[in-house]
Amino acid sequence: MHPMTENDLSRFLYSAKQGNHYALFYTYLFTGMRRSELLAVRWRDVDLFGMQISVSRTMQYLNRVKDHITFKEPKSKKSRRLISLSPSTALVLEEHRKAQEQMRESLQLPPISDNDLVFSHWDGKPLLPDSITHAWVKLVRKCGLKGIRLHDARHTHATIMLKQGVHPKVVQERLGHANISTTLDTYSHVSPGLQEAAARGFDDIIIPKETVSAVH
Repeated sequence: MHPMTENDLSRFLYSAKQGNHYALFYTYLFTGMRRSELLAVRWRDVDLFGMQISVSRTMQYLNRVKDHITFKEPKSKKSRRLISLSPSTALVLEEHRKAQEQMRESLQLPPISDNDLVFSHWDGKPLLPDSITHAWVKLVRKCGLKGIRLHDARHTHATIMLKQGVHPKVVQERLGHANISTTLDTYSHVSPGLQEAAARGFDDIIIPKETVSAVH
């Protein structure tokens, strides 16, 4: 597991903005979704006004059959979920949709429908999972972040949220883990920092009260 630091993330996104998958990688990092979930999202699953993404299916690609892609329901009930979007993520997705609409219009293709994939080729065909992984690897190398895998985007999201003091239950729900124990075990490396922050927070609450009581 090699989560990005906040500086790494900013550097990566700056570089990604020059490429074709900026909106996809931005959403990946800011939601913690799985690759198979993200590539299966349709515009009907995105509520830009309410700033939510509904995860209701996953993409499955079979290497044995050329370009054979199917969409299935998530494996567990916890994987089927609503993920809140940050304002910046909603804005990136809104701009991504506008770019799709303009490109389709210039190519004289039908307008976007609610059943169209959010992340796809310009003609609406699904993106192959491996092509996204290759694009990620190319970008991280360009940024000097060699060794950070695509799946580490998910770890990055969770790690940064936990460092901010977000409750592990919320992180579990965003990631779609079946049990909170999975979240806690996976991100135990964040625990020392959380322990120190908790100890300082306890002082901040209790010590001033004792001082005030002693004065009176």
